[in-house]
Amino acid sequence: MPFDFEKLEVYKKAIDFANKVYSLTKKYPKDELFGIVSQIRRAAISISLNLAEGSGRSKREFKHYIIISRTSVQECIPLLKVSFLQGYITNNELDNFYKRCEELSKMLCGLFNSL
Repeated sequence: MPFDFEKLEVYKKAIDFANKVYSLTKKYPKDELFGIVSQIRRAAISISLNLAEGSGRSKREFKHYIIISRTSVQECIPLLKVSFLQGYITNNELDNFYKRCEELSKMLCGLFNSL
């Protein structure tokens, strides 16, 4: 039986996003393992982690965790852009992940406003 947060569409999208970020960063140079790779992976997984943690709290606290999740989405943007500028990802990959970030951000705002 799934936890309540697992039923949220934004949670499912956040898990998918984190999984794709992990796959994307496997091709980064080894010297970035403790730099951009670590930072973007932590930011990406933080989106779903905060939704999970916040869902078990009061409505007011959950809204705070949603804001933190959205901040993690925004943290991914400069990391993706630097990844592109360094030649780690293609322009197509940058656009794809940027759109995913936009979608997650909108969904998180929608969830926030629904509470």
